[in-house]
Amino acid sequence: MSVVILYGTETGNCELVADAISDVLAVDHDPSIYDMGEFAVEDLDPADFLVVVCSTYGEGELPTGAEPFAEELDEVAPDLTRLRFAVFGLGDTVYGETFNRGGEIIAEKLTGRGAVQVGEHARHDNSSPVKPATQATEWAEGIAGVIVPVNAR
Repeated sequence: MSVVILYGTETGNCELVADAISDVLAVDHDPSIYDMGEFAVEDLDPADFLVVVCSTYGEGELPTGAEPFAEELDEVAPDLTRLRFAVFGLGDTVYGETFNRGGEIIAEKLTGRGAVQVGEHARHDNSSPVKPATQATEWAEGIAGVIVPVNAR
C-alpha cells in the first residue's frame, strides 16, 4: 500500500523526521515524502495511508510550511471519510499549553473532514535528550502494523 508522508516545518527538522519514518516504512510499503506547502489537498487519496509530520511554531501556530495545506483543507473542504492517517508532532514542553499544537491542528482539520486518526499521536519534546529522528524511527516501527488497509484485515 502507498504511504504519503507530508511534513510541515519551519527549520527543516520535520523533513529529517519524515526521512527517518520513510526508511522504516519502506520495508513493507511504498512511501512518498512531500513538503506540505507543495502538496495539493486534491491529491489526498483514501487508498493511501497518510503520515503527517508537523512542528509547532511561535505560540502554538502551524509552521509556515504547513499553512498553505491547512488553508486549502478549509477552502476545498474535501470528503476524507475513508482516509486513515497518523501524526508525529514536534514541539518543546517549555511552551506549556501550546506544546506540539501544530500536529494537533492538522489532525483536527483532517478528522473534521472525516479522516480517521490511527496509532499513537507521537509528540517529540525538543527539551528531551532524545533526537527527533530516533523517536520517529521507533514510532514508525509501531505504526507499521496499523497501515494495513481496513479491507485487508
